[in-house]
Amino acid sequence: MKGPIGTGTALNFRRALEATAEPRLLVLDSPGGLVAIGLLIADDVYEHKLSTFVPTGAGCYSACAFIFFAGNERQVDGELGVHQIFSDSNDLVSAQISISDILDLLGRFKTPTGVLTTMFKTPPDEMHIFTPDEIARYGINRHPGNSPTSASSAPSTPLAPSAEPAPADRVAAAETSAVKPSVAAEAPRSALQSYISRPTRLALFIGLDFFGADIAASRASDAAACAGQCLAMAGSCRAFTYNTDQRITRGPNCFLKSKRGISDGNMVAISGELLTAADPDPAPFNTGVIDPVAGVLEDIDLPGGDLARAPDRQAQSRGQCRLDCVTQDRCVAFTFVKPKHECWLKGTVGTPRLRSGMVSGVKTITTFNVAKIIPLQ
Repeated sequence: MKGPIGTGTALNFRRALEATAEPRLLVLDSPGGLVAIGLLIADDVYEHKLSTFVPTGAGCYSACAFIFFAGNERQVDGELGVHQIFSDSNDLVSAQISISDILDLLGRFKTPTGVLTTMFKTPPDEMHIFTPDEIARYGINRHPGNSPTSASSAPSTPLAPSAEPAPADRVAAAETSAVKPSVAAEAPRSALQSYISRPTRLALFIGLDFFGADIAASRASDAAACAGQCLAMAGSCRAFTYNTDQRITRGPNCFLKSKRGISDGNMVAISGELLTAADPDPAPFNTGVIDPVAGVLEDIDLPGGDLARAPDRQAQSRGQCRLDCVTQDRCVAFTFVKPKHECWLKGTVGTPRLRSGMVSGVKTITTFNVAKIIPLQ
């Protein structure tokens, strides 16, 4: 509902309700208007058990606030403003609305006491905009179980390196195996949760792999098809990495993710992140990169400069050794001894020397910018 609340707004709202199959959510962006009309709409919202939402960049003020608080589930990401009731001689209907009527209706909506106190303390010619602290303190947002929605930050185990070239002795196995990860069943989302979590933009990165957090892997014809697979997963997929390496003719090249994983520079990777309306555009960032294609040197040893007296026992492959160095700030290079499966992380870079069976890489600091942001609405 967008715009001022006038004499015909309540009738138009009821017509919209009748014309909508199973209405569940009302998105608000209104400066307010006639109090009596706002209360009529609020009563309809309450009776139909609609959820209410004020998105980022929008505002819901004065009489619109009555409608917002009528929501069965409610959330304000934009601005919510209240003040004392205002009426003049040209608004006879609103003038007949008593304070007790308003308190009775707001009581039915379970409007927080702090909101009511603020409303009646604010002069009619002023507007109190609730701060994020007040929104949290008064419990203005209301979700199922009275608990705020939040994305899980639990770490997940990657399926496999998204765009890491497989060693020669593992290519056949990688090309013929099908990855079928199990995905935990999610609880049904409310109308409000579904709306605020739906992606509105796709941020694309070139030469960057979102390593880990994989929920599925498949074959895609191009990056656009990979993005389409992510969008088709109805919210469980939030990011993807597509491997552009033409040498990989079979097996998965599209890796779908529950979230943006570790940022890993990779010249054959195209990655995308789905953004909601509440998410800011990704800012440029710097990260250490050892490209798995261009940054890894075969039969090269970097002697000395080891971070530890023993090899990294967590890394049993060249790919994992490289990634361990990428994710550790103290590491500037690595050498992997293939015959022994030993990973040596380096704090300094020694003079390179030829050594058969060794693989090395040196980290470089690289700046990544969003290549393109594609609107999805």
